[in-house]
Amino acid sequence: MPLSPLRRPGIGVAATTALVALAATAPGLGLAAPSSTADPAAARAGASWLADEFTDGALPGPFGGQDWGLTVDGLLALTAADVAEPTRRAATDQVAAHVRSYNSYDDYGIEGFTDGGATAKLLYAATAAGADPTDFGGWDLRAETLALVAGADSGDQRGRITSRTNEASGPDASNTFDQAFTVLGLARSGDLPQDPVDFLLRQQCAAGGFRLYPDAGDKPTCDTQAAPTLDVDSTAMAVQALLTAAEEGATGAADAARRGADWLLTQQHADGSFGGSGPTTGTNANSTGLAGQALAAAGRDTAADRAAVALVALQLTTATGGAAAADAGAIAYNAESLAAARGAGLGENDRDQWRRSTAQALLGLAQVPLGRIGLDPPSSPSPSPSVSVSPSPSGSPTPSGSATPTPTPSLTDSPVPPTPTSTASTPSAAPSTTPAGGGTGGLPTTGASVVTYLLVALLLIGGGTALVVVTRRRTT
Repeated sequence: MPLSPLRRPGIGVAATTALVALAATAPGLGLAAPSSTADPAAARAGASWLADEFTDGALPGPFGGQDWGLTVDGLLALTAADVAEPTRRAATDQVAAHVRSYNSYDDYGIEGFTDGGATAKLLYAATAAGADPTDFGGWDLRAETLALVAGADSGDQRGRITSRTNEASGPDASNTFDQAFTVLGLARSGDLPQDPVDFLLRQQCAAGGFRLYPDAGDKPTCDTQAAPTLDVDSTAMAVQALLTAAEEGATGAADAARRGADWLLTQQHADGSFGGSGPTTGTNANSTGLAGQALAAAGRDTAADRAAVALVALQLTTATGGAAAADAGAIAYNAESLAAARGAGLGENDRDQWRRSTAQALLGLAQVPLGRIGLDPPSSPSPSPSVSVSPSPSGSPTPSGSATPTPTPSLTDSPVPPTPTSTASTPSAAPSTTPAGGGTGGLPTTGASVVTYLLVALLLIGGGTALVVVTRRRTT
């Protein structure tokens, strides 16, 4: 929230206290800056590969045609890595021109439906891309998102992002991912209401993790559900949304983010990787990318660095790519996918999964928090390298089996109506791994640069001097 300027000097102690408060609330104190443990070379190599997968500003889906949810994921990844600005501009323009292709079923002939989660994600993406969220392709996405947040008369659903549904569209399926994008989008586009934050907080269990589905077991809060399934991906999103909300002064956000980051540490595998829940329980790049990004945002740099190492181990290089060396920079979903690509190359039927895994893995390599994408440069900016010189992975896992998994969708794919002609891809079941205990750590006390504190120090000195002069003049 913006700080109110000091209107008059007042007495010395009060004014000095106000100046100290200004120093304590300097920008960037709640959300860590891009981590020094990021791997910018690997991130740029992966982003360069992903940029080449765009056609006319969009990424294709598994069965052809544009996949707007995946295109947004790709746009965010390229922005975080600060690569391929012309591709990012083209993608921003294309997404803006296809808002209703993403957040509705209009293209399928089902009118009157608006997907709340997709709308919130568009709002966030517009702010991250530097576009005007109040006029994005002719749509005021902030107003649209606020209109889809459940009001005070909705009981325990108050603050939840909802969808406009009808009989043809089926029920609302908004989840914790959608809620996190709602908080992020509203925080980055203007004032953040407390209600969406409160609904997100109610999805956190006492253990610290978040559940994916707010309606699970028809229970409004996580702890009232008998056996909630805590989800790494949802927790990573929630932690980042709450860190951003904490900077806006949202009640309860900072403590919840800290507990969420603590829970993520307990889910990290011995090799630094993460798995999701359900069909994505096994170690995978998508979950590792999101969790690594969240840990970096929360200032847990050691754990974030371990996640980045696990991601680099899944990245193709010219030296280790085998039959897929021409696709150096791409990041596999898991060790099985990596082994299959090295042996047989990357076929057209495989590329959809690799686009999705690379897009989310890049977030864990660049380690720019979701609350800062589009605002911060990478930790070590330099010219984008050719993917042919991307770093060789260290500690590469030994793949078991050579089966190529089926494409794994992002949790924020383009909405597809519930009909037999659905083009949603099927998630693959990955081998389960046993989590190893994580380390400890706390949210950082500062993310501001040294320059900020020098300016504040000068302000304090100048303010004190001015107060002395004013006091002496009044005494005279």
